[in-house]
Amino acid sequence: MGKIVISENVSLDGVVQDPVGAEGFRFAGWFDRLERKDREAWAGVEFEEALTTDALLLGRRTYEWFVAQGWATRDGGWADRLRAVPKYVVSSTLTDLEWNSTVLKGDLVDEVSRLKQEVAGDVVLYGSGRVAHALIEHDLADELRLMVCPFALGEGERLFGRTDALKALRLVEHRAVGDSIVRLTYRPLRDA
Repeated sequence: MGKIVISENVSLDGVVQDPVGAEGFRFAGWFDRLERKDREAWAGVEFEEALTTDALLLGRRTYEWFVAQGWATRDGGWADRLRAVPKYVVSSTLTDLEWNSTVLKGDLVDEVSRLKQEVAGDVVLYGSGRVAHALIEHDLADELRLMVCPFALGEGERLFGRTDALKALRLVEHRAVGDSIVRLTYRPLRDA
């Protein structure tokens, strides 16, 4: 059985919106304001994660960003790994995908539940804020890996939106990444 992992870059105040400046958000590109040393340390951790990822789960906009940014044709071990991993894209509009990808068109809860049964290992969600919200709301996320960046934005879409119930989590790992980033890993306490 697979494990659904939400892996996100977040500001100190939980904002996930437009970290690289692709959406026109007021604080667009906030992630790019990290110092070079921190971005390099971040890239190392992300590459490690990619090596243990068995599949990627992406929303339509994140998928399109990945393809537009050239991940499908980049060189290097990280790009090679991302190319090789199967990708599952949540979309009601996309039909013809490239880059070793499959569209999940049905009900998100049903599709992700089925995916958890079919893929052994980590199914990692990058970006895809709307999908992340739904996975959290429906208790489908088995782990959250948050790269907390040293910015307080004060506005923007947050990882945790409104919810119908309290979501209890347990910190299972914390790690400094570079001089300014902290990676926090949480797992849900489903019986809490």
